Order: sequence, then C-alpha cells, then structure tokens
Amino acid sequence: MSDLFKKFENNMGPLGKWASIAEGYFVFPKLEGPISNRMTFNGKQVITWSVNDYLGLSNHPDVRKADSEAAKDYGSAYPMGARMMSGHTSMHEKLENELADFVNKESAYVLNFGYQGILSIVDTLVNKNDVIVYDIDSHACIVDGVRLHVGKRFTFQHNDIESLEKNLVRAQNITEKTGGGILVISEGVFGMRGEQGKIKEIVDLKKKYNFRLLVDDAHGFGTLGSDGSGVGNEQNVQDDIDVYFATFAKSLASTGAFVAGSSNVIKFLKYNMRSQMFAKSLQMQLVIGAIKRLEILKKEPQHREKLWKNVKALQSGLVKHGFDIGTTKSCVTPVFLKGDVPEAMVLVKDLREKHNIFCSIVVYPVIPKGLILLRLIPTAAHTMDDINETLDSFLAIRDKLENGHYKKISERITA
Repeated sequence: MSDLFKKFENNMGPLGKWASIAEGYFVFPKLEGPISNRMTFNGKQVITWSVNDYLGLSNHPDVRKADSEAAKDYGSAYPMGARMMSGHTSMHEKLENELADFVNKESAYVLNFGYQGILSIVDTLVNKNDVIVYDIDSHACIVDGVRLHVGKRFTFQHNDIESLEKNLVRAQNITEKTGGGILVISEGVFGMRGEQGKIKEIVDLKKKYNFRLLVDDAHGFGTLGSDGSGVGNEQNVQDDIDVYFATFAKSLASTGAFVAGSSNVIKFLKYNMRSQMFAKSLQMQLVIGAIKRLEILKKEPQHREKLWKNVKALQSGLVKHGFDIGTTKSCVTPVFLKGDVPEAMVLVKDLREKHNIFCSIVVYPVIPKGLILLRLIPTAAHTMDDINETLDSFLAIRDKLENGHYKKISERITA
C-alpha cells in the first residue's frame, strides 16, 4: 500500500512541473495598487491587460462610495447563515428582481460565486436519466459540473452545429429509453479565444430536437447587446435561452453571480442547489455594491461605449500589423504566436521587464503544443497611449520570437 501523497513527489501535474521557475512571476503574480489600466508588478508600473474590469467600475466614485458605506453599515458578516435559514434579506430580493428584469427573465437567483454557481446549476438540473451535450471548449467550471453528472454526457466540437446535431441524435436515442431530458450547454463568450457561442444556431435546432439550453454568459453580460444585457440580446435569442447565467466578477467588478430563467426553474434551483442551500449568504456589502453597479450599467452607457472604442482600436491595430487574433467577436483579445513553453516564459519576461506590458500567458495543456496565446482584456479604463505602446511592444517581441532570440535563451536556461 502506497502513501496517498507519494504520487506528488515526481508528478506535480502538467502546470505544476513548472512551479519552481514560474511561481510568483508567470503564475501567481502580484499585481498591486488600485485596479486600473496601469498597476504595479515586480516593483514597477505596467500596462495591465489581465484584469476583467471591463467597464472600469472598480474605481467609479459611486461604486466606491456604495461599497464603503455598505461596509460601514453592515460590516462583512451580515447576514449570517444560509439564505434558506437566516441569511435572506429584502436587498437580496431587490437585486434579484432587478437582474431578472434587466436580462428579460421571469426570475433570478443571486449566487455566492461564479465557478461554484455554474457547477452547482449543472449538477442540480439533471439526474441519471438525463443527457448533457456541451461545447468541448467550455470553461472548467462547466466541465466540473458535468463531471458530477451520473448519466450520459457528450461533447460537441467547438461552435460546430453539425457536431452538436449528431450528438443531439445520440442523446435523443438514449432519452427515448430512459424517459429523461437533454441539457445543451454553451457559453455566451468563450473567455480564452473570445468567440461568441453560436447561440442563435443552437436555438434553431429546438425546432427539430427537444432540449433545454443553459448559457454561461460571464464575459457577455455587461459588454454585449444594445443595452449590455448580454449575448441573448446581441443575437436576438434571449427568450429562447432557458437558463441564463452570469457572474459579477467581470463587468460588475465584484464577487458573486446570478442565474435567471422561468420562475419555476429558479424556484427549483433555490430549493435544490446544495452549494447555496448549505453556504453562507452573499454578504450585504456585496449585494448593495452589485445593485449600484447594475444601476450604473443601465444608466451610464458611456462606459460600454468607451470599452468598445478601445476594443476596436486594439484589435484592428493588431490585425493591421499581421497578428493572428483568431475569430474573436468580443472584448477578449487573443494573440496567437508560434513557440514552446520555455520560449513563452522568456518572451513574457521580456514583455514585462523591458516593455512594461502585463498580459496573461496561456500555453499547453490549455492550448495545443507549439502555440503561445497572449490574452488581452481591454477595458473602459485603457487609453490610446496604452494601446499604441502595446502594439509597438508586440511588434518588437514578435521579431525576437521569429528570429530565434527567445529560443536561444530558453535553451540555455533549460540546459
């Protein structure tokens, strides 16, 4: 019999194996100072492209005032207990009613966290007789929710409607025997590559197949649609999204999430989601803060307009200079380069130390071997100077990558 921890000694996992040289810099870095377009990293100011504060609300004076006053009035403990037992308040209800109205659904339920929330929603909606069909590029929180499912589940190729239909046929054959139903899951915006989910095309399949649709719109809520209400508004299919989910951690610059749908579905989730039933209620300061942020999102469209001005300037500038940004149709801006993991580390260090640019780096196993993904998140707080400096810096690091400069350094380091 082996010790449980023995397996960790020689195998820390595909990312953990880089911990000795990566931790504190490439992973678990410390961005310090007020959340902004420029923050402090490793003792100096950098242009920050890794913060999901899309609308720049983290430092909005009305937001800061609402947060501080709520903290003063309620502290960080109230309300104590789970919503079902002793943690329910009229302010939670107010936030839920306003969210439901904003995303054009009958009802909404506020959740403590995005990751925990969507995972638990997936787990709660299905039983062993049901089948889940989900996009293969779905976020880890969806994948973990699907893993809890004791029934059948199938993936369809990313944004591939033909693949989805083939799997719907497989699912239908099973549910005809079990008497269960089918849950299809997609994202409004895929956070790594920035593509919108093909929600309209998925909805069109409802004419042929009997399924319910869950959409995780973490990156679409607040950024997409004529009023910022998300991908359903953007693609004119909100009524056909059966369960709509979004987080406060992006456009609302806070903590928490919500799920919206028919009153019957939301009531079922409220009484059956174990992660909420047995968890402490979302603190009042966060609830009041979310109410204020939602108010600003609805009443001050200039923040979204500034965001999209920056998005278009950054993305068009990258394309003009020959960079591959994939097929993004959102604020998420991926830049694909060719190289291995050691090269990526040298490149990013050069980008941060010599050019004062901080962006997220994504490598294998999150994306295929041989690719480096630099992920930029433009916000309303960024300026044209930020964008122009970044474009100049990306031109410089691409030249070094292509002429083998980073490879030579990485070979010396890993020798």
